[in-house]
Parts: sequence; structure tokens; C-alpha cells
Amino acid sequence: MDIKDFTAKFAAQFFETDPSEFKPETVFKELDEWSSLSLIQMIAMIDAEYRVTVDGQIINQAETIQDLFNAVCELKK
Repeated sequence: MDIKDFTAKFAAQFFETDPSEFKPETVFKELDEWSSLSLIQMIAMIDAEYRVTVDGQIINQAETIQDLFNAVCELKK
């Protein structure tokens, strides 16, 4: 599991945002396309791809894609 792969899978959940906007330091909640539906999509993607269950609180505590990646890594331990 690496941040580059995680960022690409994160970006794949969005259809209107240019993929070049997605970097580990991206504050994802500031994206125009971010919504409560995006939160649900992230929970589903993380569960399917990484076999980790995250809840809305974990995602809400993360500021950047890197923060969310770090939380998923911690849960995988």
C-alpha cells in the first residue's frame, strides 16, 4: 500500500475534478465536488480496496489525502 496508489483510487471517486488536483497534500474537503455522498464513496472504496472499515468520524478528522492514508495504514496494523 502506498500513497500514490491510494491517491489515484481516491481521485477515481470524482468525475468532475481534474485528476491533477489530487495530491497527498490536497485538502479534499475543500474540493467543489466533495459532499456527503463523497464521504460514503470513500468509506466504500477503502473497505473494498484495503479491507479496512473507516467511519465518517475518521474521514472528518482527516484534512488531507495523506492524513486519510495514514489513518487507513494505522487501522491495517
